[in-house]
Amino acid sequence: MLIYAAADIHGHSRRIHRLARQVAAHRPDMLVLAGDISRRRQPEAMLDGLNRLGLPVLIVRGNSDCRNLETLLPSFPRLRSVHLTAERWGEVEVIGIGGTLPLPFHSRLGFREADAVTRVSAMLQAHSVLAVHPPPYGVRDRVLGMFHAGSRAVRRLVDSRSPALVVCGHIHEQAGVATVGRTTVVNCAMGRSSDGALIRYDGRSSPVCRMLSSNP
Repeated sequence: MLIYAAADIHGHSRRIHRLARQVAAHRPDMLVLAGDISRRRQPEAMLDGLNRLGLPVLIVRGNSDCRNLETLLPSFPRLRSVHLTAERWGEVEVIGIGGTLPLPFHSRLGFREADAVTRVSAMLQAHSVLAVHPPPYGVRDRVLGMFHAGSRAVRRLVDSRSPALVVCGHIHEQAGVATVGRTTVVNCAMGRSSDGALIRYDGRSSPVCRMLSSNP
């Protein structure tokens, strides 16, 4: 299966156009969006643009998304939240945790972080894909090239459950791929030079990742 992963669209219509160009060029089987998709106000236009891409779109919220984002998704048939739930497409299972609280030099998954981690930990398996907004602490998460600003809770999940793949964003300047034990971590934040990542994954072997340039 070919997964297109991206994050941090932040409601910019130009980034939707860039997503559409990459979808047309590579024809992925699904799009996984790891948060900060829209602005807090009037996200419907952005969601409609995603729905028009013509492929399944699995979503978790980030810190800039409106809190009721999940309740809007049923109006867009191709969009689906994976917050605290598992969605299986063929041999690939995607599990998500939505929401992020940015704090000085690190992030939390939300006010009820412990409950969310406990629920997702029980669901994660070695073949799972975990979609979250913040990176695991210490992995593709440096701010200003100096300070780690990722989530310690996500890092604990990675260390204890070793999912095959983590798709994240949040730290825009740290887009790229890293490995933690048996887990591949992809920070797929969109930016001036990045359009996210293409990931080839069959639910069994190790994911194969390629970062996408925003240049035509």
